[in-house]
Amino acid sequence: MLNGLAATSADWDASFIDGLAAASELVLLDNRGIGASSDNGAPFDIRQLAEDTARVIEALEFERASVLGWSLDGCIAQALALEHPARINKLILLSTDPGGTDAKLASPDVRSRLADMSGTPHEQARRLLSVLFPADLAESIYQKFGGIVAAARAQLSADLVRRQVAAMDAWHRDGTGDRLRELSTPTFVAAGIEDIVIPASNRWRWSMRFRVPGSPKFKGGGHAFMAQYPRPLADLINGFLAL
Repeated sequence: MLNGLAATSADWDASFIDGLAAASELVLLDNRGIGASSDNGAPFDIRQLAEDTARVIEALEFERASVLGWSLDGCIAQALALEHPARINKLILLSTDPGGTDAKLASPDVRSRLADMSGTPHEQARRLLSVLFPADLAESIYQKFGGIVAAARAQLSADLVRRQVAAMDAWHRDGTGDRLRELSTPTFVAAGIEDIVIPASNRWRWSMRFRVPGSPKFKGGGHAFMAQYPRPLADLINGFLAL
């Protein structure tokens, strides 16, 4: 499982993880430079992060693995499946886009808030949650989980976040785009209807290529919709993986 921008393997919603773990063995990864993973401080791109993941699959001696990627890391999962199709069993893409110039982007204000590392950890946490969840939920989620999110923000490197943002910006110049037709891996795609970070309209670019019977539109779901619908989403993913 690959988490998103500025997120570590410890940041997944616990109920979502428990639901998936009931049916599958999970490996939760940290991208280079974040969480328990080190790096050399150099710039990187999405394809380099995908190669990192490929090396983990090889090191664990998995012949094939199913890969779930959320947000930024959904981009990594796509690049991985394109470059190493024989290693990928199935692909689960949450709140992500195929990149390229046709991808529908967040507004400049949302992009700025997402990457903004200024202020105290609690100020950062409130700002982050305001873009991950719909406005009518964001403050209540901050009141409940703001301390946890703030503690995680306090551990982040601003330089690392800038390099992740640069990798995402490059993806929107030259992501998979037209290469989607090369992607033969069975793929499940889902997004929250009210996602303002990676608008859900990007999901429809896959709709004719990868159609999952009964795949829902998560009404009221924000960018982090898996924390709003943890068990229903986990059940759908488990069903897809069991096919």
